[in-house]
Amino acid sequence: MTHTSSEQTPRLTSLSHGGGCGCKIAPGVLSALLARHAPAAPYANLLVGTETADDAAVYRLNDEQALIATTDFFMPIVDDPYDFGRIAATNALSDVYAMGGTPIMALAIVGMPINVLPHETIAAILRGGESVCAEAGIPVAGGHSIDSVEPIYGLAAMGLVHPGRIKRNADAKAGDVLILGKPLGVGVLSAALKKNLLDADGYAAMLAATTLLNRPGAALAKLDGVHAMTDVTGFGLLGHALEMARGAGLAARLDLDALPWLAQVREFARQGVVTGASGRNWASYGEGVELGARVDDASRALLTDPQTSGGLLVACAPDTARQVLDIFREQGFDRACIVGEMAQGAPQVRVE
Repeated sequence: MTHTSSEQTPRLTSLSHGGGCGCKIAPGVLSALLARHAPAAPYANLLVGTETADDAAVYRLNDEQALIATTDFFMPIVDDPYDFGRIAATNALSDVYAMGGTPIMALAIVGMPINVLPHETIAAILRGGESVCAEAGIPVAGGHSIDSVEPIYGLAAMGLVHPGRIKRNADAKAGDVLILGKPLGVGVLSAALKKNLLDADGYAAMLAATTLLNRPGAALAKLDGVHAMTDVTGFGLLGHALEMARGAGLAARLDLDALPWLAQVREFARQGVVTGASGRNWASYGEGVELGARVDDASRALLTDPQTSGGLLVACAPDTARQVLDIFREQGFDRACIVGEMAQGAPQVRVE
């Protein structure tokens, strides 16, 4: 599935020890690392910082505008260089949308094994990222590059949001319903791709999901009934739902039967085709999750499956749910659906 010109060119996924958001440092390890640092000094205009493990930082510019700043980059999740660039750029811009903002500019982050990959392959990665930014209506206005052992690509992205419309991951309310914008299973499909088990239809489904910009976030931020948003990425649905629950001091309940899956992922999971990141995720936060009797090992692997460029997870008032679903579907997110709810209780996630 690559378009590189030489049969001797190595598969992109063979050059990295992990791919996509599965490259993330495990949440437990990350928490331990961050705990060693003293809290940052307070800044009056820093509206969102590190305190809630949110998707991006937000800094107030004036009464009408706040700047969203984020960075995201990883090693290849697919072998086609142009597709890799598209996926990485879509994933990076997602953090701006998850805060309720609109992207305005991006800078490229590029690390490539210059003596291993043909220059046309690297150029194709950059073109893929630029194509997504063009779709989002923003320029890639610069960046930084290094010669690295593994191929790395991503963006530092900036966006704007009204200070009163910021959607953090920590502001859900008891009684909110949870709506997920995209189907799950990207990590499983990427594992299948590495093992040469993924067919053309599976690859097309994975690509369609991972290159769909989470644009609805900007429109959802304008709804008063939308209380919290995040995007589901490397920590899997359980990890990001748990962040939402802990931030709000509430319990999250997920309905296993309501969850949307990409085609083929459940069968792959039953065959043991999963990522190592799934197990690391569970080891990091499993103590904060209660699994119902119906959740078997394959289902648990799927619930912790790292998503690359995953969907928005939205906590909204029940009477706003129809508007949220309509906004998603008007923008091409036809698998968006209600997957659970927030309730009073100890901060945890329960899957039933």
